[in-house]
Amino acid sequence: MSSSSREATRRRDARSVFLLSAGHACVDVYQGSVTALVPFFVAERAYTYAAASGVVLAASLLSSVAQPLFGALTDRWAMPWLLPLSTLLGGAGIALSGLSGDYALTLAFVAISGIGVAAYHPESARVARKASKGSHTAMSWFSVGGNIGFAFAPLLVAAVVATGGLRCTPFLVVPALVGSVVCLPVLRALEGTASGARAGTTTGVDDARSFIKLSLAVVCRSIVFVGLSTFISFYARQRTGGGVAAGTAALFVLYIGGAVGTVAGGSLAARWDRVTVVRWSYLLTVVAVAGIVLVPGPALYLFVALTSAGLYVPFSLQVTLGQDYLPTRVGTAGGVTLGLTVSVGGLASPVLGAVADAASLRVALAPLIALPALAWLLFRTLPEPAVPAPAAAPRPVREGAG
Repeated sequence: MSSSSREATRRRDARSVFLLSAGHACVDVYQGSVTALVPFFVAERAYTYAAASGVVLAASLLSSVAQPLFGALTDRWAMPWLLPLSTLLGGAGIALSGLSGDYALTLAFVAISGIGVAAYHPESARVARKASKGSHTAMSWFSVGGNIGFAFAPLLVAAVVATGGLRCTPFLVVPALVGSVVCLPVLRALEGTASGARAGTTTGVDDARSFIKLSLAVVCRSIVFVGLSTFISFYARQRTGGGVAAGTAALFVLYIGGAVGTVAGGSLAARWDRVTVVRWSYLLTVVAVAGIVLVPGPALYLFVALTSAGLYVPFSLQVTLGQDYLPTRVGTAGGVTLGLTVSVGGLASPVLGAVADAASLRVALAPLIALPALAWLLFRTLPEPAVPAPAAAPRPVREGAG
């Protein structure tokens, strides 16, 4: 391949990663929107903490089940058409969630959104992996798109719903429309390439034991992240004595710090190995979550920012680690490490909500301190996947050699 052809390929791949990152932001707006809508459901419909966390559970439950299923499907067949379709489905569910006062219908709509999100992540991770050529930095930029979507979800929801109430949620479909269009150039670039054929062409030896340990650490991270996402708005208002703005600010800090942490994770992994970087990040998270639970006043926001960084530095690194532990099933790995990182934590939200109703938010959040410590212990036993050595060039055979 000539240098001009290589440069054209590099530009095309960089453009694809950028567009995938933008599409990732448009999809993850809807994951962030679920928790951002919770205070409005409580205020407008008088939901208890347990009922409000049930909304988060609805978005998470089907998503948690569907993520590995979609991952397994994308391991067998490339399905890039899932990107625009799942983006629209994720947006439609959230757009409809505020229209009916019926609790069951609200749960159904957010569950539909969760299925859309579940369908998006495994295939997008596979496509991004191909476009990034395995680069940790490029994958971190793909992941940071989702972080940005999360970060702006509470601001978007506040701008739309705070002015006109839950009946204005149909306006929240706009990011889905944008995201479905943004990914179309990527799909066109994939046409006629190996990406459009059967997906499972990667060779290697799967390390299922390490992948299971990684997945357990991902679950610990997810419970901490979703638990804080669900209740940090209420908790910040209690601890600072502020109003709705104080709660929205805490949620925004939790999400926007993730964009910084994800990019930092890719850069740090270029200097040290991924397992080491993730291990130290979880140690930071233990201290940071303890600060959220125990420290009152405005200092709370500092610990929210540190928690965000500690939870998000591992984000893209866990995605590539999972793909390297399961090189023959990168779709499944992406479905677990990229999608399940968020959705599975919603399964624990009703438990936290019930404890908060029975005791207090502080009591409910206190157990979250132990989970990043458990993730750290799991990572202490994980190996850094070996990078395959390039094939050696054939040695010339000298004439007359016997």
